Amino acid sequence: MANWETVVVNTDLLICGGGFSACGAATEAAYWAKKKGLKVTLVDKAAVDRSGAVAMGLSAINQYVGIRDGQNTVEDYIRYVRGDLMGISREDLVYNIARHVDSTVHLFEKWGLKIWKDEAGKYVHEGRWQLMINGESYKVIIAEAAKNAIAAAGGEIIERVFIVDPLMDGNKCVGAVGFSTRENKFYVFKAKAVIAGMGGAVHVFRPRSVGEGFGRSWYPPFNSGSSAYFTIQAGAEMTCQEVRFIPVRFKDAYGPVGAWFLLFKSRAVSATGGDYMVVRKAELENWKPYGLVKPIPANLRNYLGMLDTELGLGPLYMETSEAIQNIAAQYKDDPKAFKKKMKELESEAWEDFLDMTISQAILWAAQNVKPEEKHSEIAACEPYFIGSHSGASGAWVSGPDDLPTPYKWGYANMTTAEGLFAVGDGSGASSHKFSSGSHAEGRIAGKAAIKYIVEKGAEPKVDMAEVEKLKAKILLPLDLWDKHSKETTDVEINTNYILPRQFLHRLQKIMDEYAGGVISGFKTSKSLCERGLELMALLKQDAEKMGARNHHELMRVWENNQRVYQAEAHIRSILFREETRWPGYYFRADKPKMDDTNWKCFVNCQYDRKTGEWKMMKKDIWTMPGV
Repeated sequence: MANWETVVVNTDLLICGGGFSACGAATEAAYWAKKKGLKVTLVDKAAVDRSGAVAMGLSAINQYVGIRDGQNTVEDYIRYVRGDLMGISREDLVYNIARHVDSTVHLFEKWGLKIWKDEAGKYVHEGRWQLMINGESYKVIIAEAAKNAIAAAGGEIIERVFIVDPLMDGNKCVGAVGFSTRENKFYVFKAKAVIAGMGGAVHVFRPRSVGEGFGRSWYPPFNSGSSAYFTIQAGAEMTCQEVRFIPVRFKDAYGPVGAWFLLFKSRAVSATGGDYMVVRKAELENWKPYGLVKPIPANLRNYLGMLDTELGLGPLYMETSEAIQNIAAQYKDDPKAFKKKMKELESEAWEDFLDMTISQAILWAAQNVKPEEKHSEIAACEPYFIGSHSGASGAWVSGPDDLPTPYKWGYANMTTAEGLFAVGDGSGASSHKFSSGSHAEGRIAGKAAIKYIVEKGAEPKVDMAEVEKLKAKILLPLDLWDKHSKETTDVEINTNYILPRQFLHRLQKIMDEYAGGVISGFKTSKSLCERGLELMALLKQDAEKMGARNHHELMRVWENNQRVYQAEAHIRSILFREETRWPGYYFRADKPKMDDTNWKCFVNCQYDRKTGEWKMMKKDIWTMPGV
């Protein structure tokens, strides 16, 4: 076994991850921990300043209810999420986040985030729930608050350490193990409670843009399903693993389209079929009541565009030039104001991508496209697992104490594994929380975790013999490389190991072809899912033969393993749910219709680490009284 030092860290609360939800948990938990003399430790595989899904910046806050100004109510937000997820949402969790998210946004502003305001001093909205921001330093501001809170409470932040497996004492989570991505150090964290806030997953499916565009992703390519893997391995019940998200983005560079739809009021059209949202409006009747809500659910908007593409009416375009000209036309009688407005619009047209996906601006330049003068091609991307966005995959967590929810067995946001909490992309069925809501959910869980430690926390019992087994398993890829790499003239071709990139391509091929990826038009079936599971079983065997040349590749090995479990949970959940509920996200070609009678329910699953078996189950839908 690789000769790495074992570093043991003792703490009260361990926060895994460094994105928005983890920073929210750290900020709130540190406040309460200081009062009780408890230690909070945050561990991130990157650097907190620039980690997480919003690491690259963001041009808008996507969840703001506007309660103080009477713009909306929490109940309004519940109805919005309910409609967009076709009736499948944890309304107790949505309610809990929505009633706290505005205060989180106000904290962001207090900490230094520049939120756009109009002449009257009111926030500028991009859409009903969105606020425009100067978001280039969004994450840095939130990270600074978390770091200051932890420092003030005498806690600790450990960066460049990749968390892999949970440490369990029966059904109780008592810590985690991981490794440094820079030094020969294996870390053992012992804790009275653990919060999983390590993000969602991309690159589970083969990207639409391959080759030179492999690393391009609207959602960061370094998100590998760490939260899902961690909670699955802890034996926690998972939910909505079938509810992935397929965003429509500017083609090839994956540039976001939100600002164009919401701020510029752009139309999406096919090459020869016109505005598919208008032409195919009647199709929405087949998905009522959800097809008739406003706004139209994201998956159904995708679906209408896909219908045009299937009929040979593609490609699809965003009418960017039309949108800008329509706005500018309002100023046509005032040449000076017109010139000023056009300059503002052109700036905003580019800024949205310079904040989040700079490759889009580069691609436009390479293709001689000025979005203010020419429309731009759009396309549905490969599927992502983003429980905080428009997907819903994540852990099944306990609801708030003060609501009459039946989903309540412990402290707020605690999973079914005692002492283990999940937030952000790590908690399921509570989507549409985005960055601000994830931070608010982190705050909720951080406070609840400290309460749990004070009331029930005990010194963690960690089996060091089990730790040594985990250490050997985690470092094995290095040993395989050291032992066998000199046996062939080409180190990438070897019968004794497979390299991380080669393994990832195999995983993506399986998911693309059998679980409804781009190549299959997002369609799958019972027989395809079953074949996919057969191939997944073989892939998991080969996972034990992944080799790593260095720290970086060791991280890639374990990112792959994390993706595998996210992938398997996904296929099993699609197979179990015998209907098509989210056309535009995926289609069960053998079950092409929605079946509210039998399948208006949550699909949950649970993995047994000892036996390797999965348990699938239904859970009833509960709706907030009076909503």
